[in-house]
Formats: sequence, C-alpha cells, structure tokens
Amino acid sequence: MTGICDGRVVVVTGAGRGLGRAHALAFAAEGAKVVVNDLGVGLDGAGTSSGPAQQVVDEITAAGGEAVAHGGDIATTHGASSLITAAVETFGRLDTLVNNAGFLRDRMLVNLDEDDWDAVMRVHLKGHFLPLKHAAAHWRAEAKAGHPVDGRVVNTSSGAGLLGSVGQGSYSAAKAGIIGLTLVAAAEMGRYGAQVNAIAPAARTRMTEQTFAETMAAPGEGQFDAMAPENVSPLVVWLGSVASAGVTGRVFEAEAGRITVMEGWREGPTADKGARWAPAEVGEAALKLLADAGPVRPVYGAGR
Repeated sequence: MTGICDGRVVVVTGAGRGLGRAHALAFAAEGAKVVVNDLGVGLDGAGTSSGPAQQVVDEITAAGGEAVAHGGDIATTHGASSLITAAVETFGRLDTLVNNAGFLRDRMLVNLDEDDWDAVMRVHLKGHFLPLKHAAAHWRAEAKAGHPVDGRVVNTSSGAGLLGSVGQGSYSAAKAGIIGLTLVAAAEMGRYGAQVNAIAPAARTRMTEQTFAETMAAPGEGQFDAMAPENVSPLVVWLGSVASAGVTGRVFEAEAGRITVMEGWREGPTADKGARWAPAEVGEAALKLLADAGPVRPVYGAGR
C-alpha cells in the first residue's frame, strides 16, 4: 500500500470500533503501519475484550497492510508508555499519535455521580494526556539524539467541548479540556519537531447512534451516508501526514463532507477605564459591551 502516509508509523487509541477503526483503516490504506489500541470496553467503559482491536488488525493485514494490536489501558502510565513502546519495538519508530479513546456516562448535573465524573475525565482527558506525554518524551529524545522528527498528534474533542451539551457535563468538560491541552502541546512540542491539532467530529458511532437515529434517516442505496465515521478520517489522515507541514495548534470540525477551522476564543468588544471599576459602573459598561457582541450560541439539547 502507498499513499500520503507511506512508511509512517501511526498509533490510534480506541481504534477497535467507530471513528478509531475508520481512522486506523484509512491510515493503513494510505501506506501507514498502524498500532491499533483498544480495551474492548462497553459503551460505559465496563468490561474488556481483545476482540475489537484484533479484528481491525486482521482487516488491515488482509488488505496487505501492517498492523499490531495493543490492549493496554492508555489512561495509566504503564499502558500509555507501553503503547509508544509497541510502535517503536514493532515498527522501529513513531510518527503519528491519534488520541481517540472514550466512552459516555451521561447524566444531568444533579444526577451525575462523582465516580462517573471521574471515569469520564480519566478516559478522555487523562487518556489524551498520558499517550501525548510519552510520545513527546520519545520525540524529545529522538531530537536530542540528532534524529529527524516529523511528528504529528491528532486529538479528539467534540462539539460538546466547543458549545456544551445538556446531560453531558462531564463529557463536555473533558472535551473542552482536550482543546486546552492541544494548544499547550502544540506550543511545547514544536521544538521537538511535532505538530499537534484537534478535531471535533460528528459521526455515527456507538456513542452517538441513538442521537442520529432520532434526527437523521439512514441513507438509501447509493446515497452518501453523511454520518459515516469514514467521512472524518481523511482529515485525520492528512493531519497525521507530512502533507500537513506547518499546521499546528488548530481545531477542526468535521462532519459529512464539511470541514471547518474553528477560531476559538477571540477578543470581542472591550472597554478600558484605565482605573479600577466600581461594581455599578462595570455592570453598565458590561451591558453596553454585550449589546455590541454576537449572540451566545445555544448549548446542544437546550432548545433553539
């Protein structure tokens, strides 16, 4: 197999199903050697199985590609470290890390248990941080040893992280945290030759199939399946390739055939007194600024 990732070694977390599976197959189709990480857990993170990761590996090898399964828990130091080691020991290098693993435990805030909050933060936010940390350490060592590094990291946020989502307080907070982590990593890891970006995908997966089943009919025969996870993967593959040189610290929305560069928090209307405000006068000033500002975008599920 040859393509824009020919010869690159790519690690994809949560690659046994859904978006991760689509990414792994797409990278392999473009010539990458792939480490397929997946714990094989249920939608809520319970249970484990080696089956999903191995099935993706079998698909890749059956098509003539190269892949290896990794079943470690990437939200632990050992699991994340062994993930990077698996790439280096199996294929001799690491070029691209795609952080994708996650699950849901949705509750309204008043019903959200502390354990469920911690579990979602652990898999999404810590499960991004630890592989990123160990990939960065590997690339730093390579750069210090005088070896050329052309690293790529693609993190997975969500529209819930950009706008919030009713009933998904923990998930929204974790996905927003991933954006902040992406910006910091992009600023820190450039010196090692690595670029870091994030995507906010919308696609039909185990986590979203109920939502899309309620809002969008399945495509007819021969029609474009707008919610297929495979629609997101081309952007991820490009970001993980050398073709994306110079692109870092960016967040992209990806859905169906549409990609959007998100511009994040930017300064809007401003008032500067040049001295400390009194509470009453700062309120008056703030109301004037809000009148000149754009409208607040509604949170998902809040009604429009």
